[in-house]
Amino acid sequence: MQNKIRTILMGTPEFAESIFRKFYDSLKDQFEIITVVTAPDKPIGRKQVLSPSPVKKWATEAKLMVLQPDKIRKPEWVAKIKNLNPDLIILTAFGQIIPQEILDIPKYKALNIHPSLLPKYRGASPIQSVILNGEKETGVCLMIMDAEMDHGQIISNLQFSISNKPTYTELSKQLSDLGAKLLIKVLPDYIDGKIKPQEQDHSQATLCKLIRKEDGKIDWNKSAEKIDCQIRAFQEWPESYTDFNGKVLKILEANIESPSNSLGSPMDNPSNNPSMEGTQGEIKGIGNTFLTDQGNLAVQTGNGILILKTLQLEGKNSMSAKDFLNGHKKIVRTTLK
Repeated sequence: MQNKIRTILMGTPEFAESIFRKFYDSLKDQFEIITVVTAPDKPIGRKQVLSPSPVKKWATEAKLMVLQPDKIRKPEWVAKIKNLNPDLIILTAFGQIIPQEILDIPKYKALNIHPSLLPKYRGASPIQSVILNGEKETGVCLMIMDAEMDHGQIISNLQFSISNKPTYTELSKQLSDLGAKLLIKVLPDYIDGKIKPQEQDHSQATLCKLIRKEDGKIDWNKSAEKIDCQIRAFQEWPESYTDFNGKVLKILEANIESPSNSLGSPMDNPSNNPSMEGTQGEIKGIGNTFLTDQGNLAVQTGNGILILKTLQLEGKNSMSAKDFLNGHKKIVRTTLK
């Protein structure tokens, strides 16, 4: 590459901010960032303070121009992008559908960094969906955007083995780091024509849905494993919640370890132990081994026992299960809805 590539970055959350920051620090001598496009400022927190996106905060620190379209498909915003005449657009986690008029502008195309191994998990919630489904492997793809969602040709990808049981925050950070590594490694060769993009195998495509607030409601008929996956997947939003005495009770942290094991009692096959049977959603009591010695509460699910570790009752601060029990002793033997 001889001249700097005139580049527009499009993204909104921390996932995008981390990638853009590392990309800019590594390749700003080759790529000129002519503007950063991100979501409008939004009210945050109980006081609803109008706050910029993580990408805007970074762009402002880096003294880069920022655009914040409410709807980028509006003619006036399309015209602004055309007037900027970018050679390249790089997008990740922007939050809006980009119209074909914009995709057609840059000679090096509009590229998307997508946090899954396409064609699996196309759509708005790939990281959450990977956790929800208990996948053991995921990754990131650098792809050319076209008119369909996450449908375009793949420039390159990197695979990632999932260890332990990550939360959304943990897996998002790992995939963001991987996405930055992929972009920095591959983009110069793509611009120089050294990489031939490959069509996806569309017959293998899967789609993940847009997550809504109501998806966070816990169904205690599901297995402990499924509910644990949900709690970790929805850690940031919409969070996982249940009903306790007519109030919303958020379950912020849990696990599916056998509570009796923490008391030193063997329980290799809980499904064969009649004392572990009960109504789905029932909080087990102090009179048996369903309350651990660490003070964590245990809930009967459709299959197995879920150990609650951190909770937050509507209008209150988050607290450990032990502290929650101290203030709400009547929760024992009740059934969460």
